[in-house]
Amino acid sequence: MRQNRPGSVQKLRQRPLSRRDVLRRSGIGFGYLAAAAMLAEEAQGEADAPGAESSESSPEQQHNLLAACRPHFEPRAKRIIFLFMKGGPSQVDTFDFKPRLQRDHGKKLPFAKPRVQFSETGKLLKSPWMFRRYGQSGIHVSELFPQTAKHIDDLCVINSMYGSNPAHGGALLKLHTGSDSFVRPSLGSWITYGLGTENANLPGFLTICPTLAHGGVNNWGSAFLPAAFQGTPLGVASQPAKNARLRHVENLRIPRNLQRLQLDLLAHVNREHLDQTGPFGELESRIKSFELAFRMQTAMPEVQDLSGETATTRRLYGLDDKVTADFGRQCLMARRFAERGVRFVQVTHSDTKVQWDQHADLIQGHTKNAAEVDKPIAGLLQDLKSRGLLKDTLVLWAGEFGRTPTVQGSNGRDHNPEGFTVWLAGGGVKGGIRYGATDEFGYYATEKKTHIHDLHATLLHILGLDHQRLTYRYGGRDFRLTDVSGEVAHEILV
Repeated sequence: MRQNRPGSVQKLRQRPLSRRDVLRRSGIGFGYLAAAAMLAEEAQGEADAPGAESSESSPEQQHNLLAACRPHFEPRAKRIIFLFMKGGPSQVDTFDFKPRLQRDHGKKLPFAKPRVQFSETGKLLKSPWMFRRYGQSGIHVSELFPQTAKHIDDLCVINSMYGSNPAHGGALLKLHTGSDSFVRPSLGSWITYGLGTENANLPGFLTICPTLAHGGVNNWGSAFLPAAFQGTPLGVASQPAKNARLRHVENLRIPRNLQRLQLDLLAHVNREHLDQTGPFGELESRIKSFELAFRMQTAMPEVQDLSGETATTRRLYGLDDKVTADFGRQCLMARRFAERGVRFVQVTHSDTKVQWDQHADLIQGHTKNAAEVDKPIAGLLQDLKSRGLLKDTLVLWAGEFGRTPTVQGSNGRDHNPEGFTVWLAGGGVKGGIRYGATDEFGYYATEKKTHIHDLHATLLHILGLDHQRLTYRYGGRDFRLTDVSGEVAHEILV
């Protein structure tokens, strides 16, 4: 378990006591001493445990919140690329083929619908798309994803996902943070808290073109974890991906040696304040943010510049086609960040009009969305594999929930958190398999049911983190990403 590290505490300088000092020292002084002794013993025990930070690390590494940390056990992957399909893709129209749904089109669902539903739906609606088997595994994939289907033997398709919230806001928060009712640290924040970063010159957690709706910043925020672990957003979902750049990363007006002197002075002043008032996570994180911004000047301009990519690579991601160029650019940027050691990279497919939320016009909406992402996703998988990155990079494809197999209106599907599909590819998972299942119509997860907490526990396990040990004490109790739940899906692991 990684220890809470709010910052270093040094001997206070001699200065006149303020009223705040008097209250702080007299009111909680003796209690603080007792608590410090108890915590020191606990910390020593944790330091001796597997997965704790090395006692041989330098003072700079121990003080650096984002310094690379040892996992609890041997990891299967080092990093994650999360392909988020906002709005909820329909499982029965993409990766969960249901012959009986096709056969019983127009009939009444032969069992009860969930007690809590987002909207009213009618009779069964068959998929308007054909499915066919692909690869040596012979897994059925919809014609919506012909390019991704070529990589089916690298995919682990989890057909038995389920959640707890039928609304976008709650479901997005559940998927991203493990909680649909409280502000909690996001998945990427927990991962960077547990493992640190592989590249000190780049953020450990990046989110490209994130949505500002349905939870917004809370979906990539660090909540009560130190701010150093929050996601760094590049662009927003409502703007073209070409605008997804970290602005003002280069200071061409002031020489770097002068910037260094300015930062050293600022750090000195801040640390004097820190010494006088005691450790504050916000101030410590602010100091670190200045240092990271300075270091990013040497790395971020190069990684954001796609001009050095070959024409073949650009075509592979679909940058030569206006339909696929936007999401293709996001996927290409994700690969560039991943290969440079960014621990968690999320890309979001969303726009302000269509998304994957087809309450109506299912054919038009899903056709448009799939056409925009299919080729870039396939290109990302092929590129990672050809560069040897797929073996230690885990790719996650998911929406916040699925859709109902029953019709909403005349040609739409409603939200369905009761049973839906996500898939994994790359480091640590078996390729060419289906895990779990929904019922004959695709409404409820029935076999090897996999809750959001189970998915999170499995992702952490693949990265070498025990989800029960990855905790952070806040407000008098320990918190973890999976709360008090979560089972690792060992069957999908190599």
